[in-house]
Amino acid sequence: MKLLVLGAGPAGIAATLQARELGAEVTLLEAEEAGGTALNRGPAPVRTLARAARLMRDTTSWQMFGLEGAPPTPNLQSVLANTARVARYARDKKDLAGHMRHNGVELVERVGTVGFVDPHTVRAGNAATWSGDKIIVAVGGVPARLPVPGAELALTYDDIRLLTELPGRAVVVGGADTGCQLTSILTDFGVAVELFEAGPTLIPSADMAVAGELQRAFERKGIRVYTRTRVEELRRQGHKIRVRYSPRVGDPGETDVDAVFFAVGWKPNLAGLALDAAGVLAPGGAIPVDDCLRTNVEHIFAVGDVNGCSMLVQTARMEGRLAARNAVEGGSRRARYEVVPSASFTDPEYGGVGLTEQAAAATNGFVVGLARYDDLLRPVADGRPDGFCKLIVDRDTRLVVGAHVIGDYSAEIVQMVAACMAGRMPVEHIAELQLAYPTFTEAVTMAAQKACRALGVGGFAEAWSYLGPE
Repeated sequence: MKLLVLGAGPAGIAATLQARELGAEVTLLEAEEAGGTALNRGPAPVRTLARAARLMRDTTSWQMFGLEGAPPTPNLQSVLANTARVARYARDKKDLAGHMRHNGVELVERVGTVGFVDPHTVRAGNAATWSGDKIIVAVGGVPARLPVPGAELALTYDDIRLLTELPGRAVVVGGADTGCQLTSILTDFGVAVELFEAGPTLIPSADMAVAGELQRAFERKGIRVYTRTRVEELRRQGHKIRVRYSPRVGDPGETDVDAVFFAVGWKPNLAGLALDAAGVLAPGGAIPVDDCLRTNVEHIFAVGDVNGCSMLVQTARMEGRLAARNAVEGGSRRARYEVVPSASFTDPEYGGVGLTEQAAAATNGFVVGLARYDDLLRPVADGRPDGFCKLIVDRDTRLVVGAHVIGDYSAEIVQMVAACMAGRMPVEHIAELQLAYPTFTEAVTMAAQKACRALGVGGFAEAWSYLGPE
């Protein structure tokens, strides 16, 4: 069986390697370089930028720890050169192209956009064609742009690597994960940032307590946060960009800045695919799939960002592996999305998995256990006592159905809870875990013990902290 995979990002690579493991003949086409956005322009370089920003932030606490000296000054070109180094290292260390070719994959890079000619064939701009018995579409996504006058004046996160100097003042449009990360990174580099979000809160998908805590933290850092506010127009004003905005309540306003960054979503990259030629439907700008990741055309699958189900690297890899098994073996394995942790490398970090408290309120019954960072030794010792870990526990099953963390090491903490959820550990078992001391992760067992007290199980005494009884 010959499998054709379009796109060599996380989903496409996972699908390719899984299919080869199952004995399929695989051709993998990539518009640019193997690795996709995740390695070349997205999480890897952005996380490296966030690390540099975090080091700048930490200089503000030197005096607390008895450290003296002048803080460093960010050199943008050196910072960006380091992000490129990390991207190259990740790509070269993994040797994606060599590894796949060594395993018998026909990898064709830098083919540009390919489009369907018929249900089994695609063609590149240079007229080269490739065919497959089964096809997996994994072409990823692209940053969305706000449809307002002057939108061409705005940058996206992808343009940061093209900057020659840091702006003095900037506007970030969009208060979800990407917008909050951009805001945080720019602020720690000394840029004065205004953040606009059309919805009622930042990070609309997050637990409301996390969203509120993040907004307060941003405002303490001097970031001007506008919620329920739409950006209506951008226009050039001398060397500046004038941003006109309109709140739902109150008078419209304007602000002049050096740069505007759009972070208004991530859309499937359907341009040029010519899906009609294959008979593949894509209403609403994404390719809908069934639980087995098949499109409406039986032999064509869509995985990763292009299907719009869950635009996360970890999910893309799962979908790629599953689609490959279903394509090669003809199976009906189903994708599952119940336990998918995610995190954002803002300052403060935040992460979540499962139901938010507001979503859990629609269920039959739940309890909440919440441990604050300032009740733990490690966050206080590190000078980072702001934050919390919240567990949402089903009252009947005593299983954790959601966890939400804000503060340092949130990404690592939420991963641990996700593992407990996947293993279906009752909350009283989580409460008994003997975790290393002193660590941020102790917040999980403290929150679990509080949930157990609310449920009346486990016989736990009131949680004691280094600051004293609760």
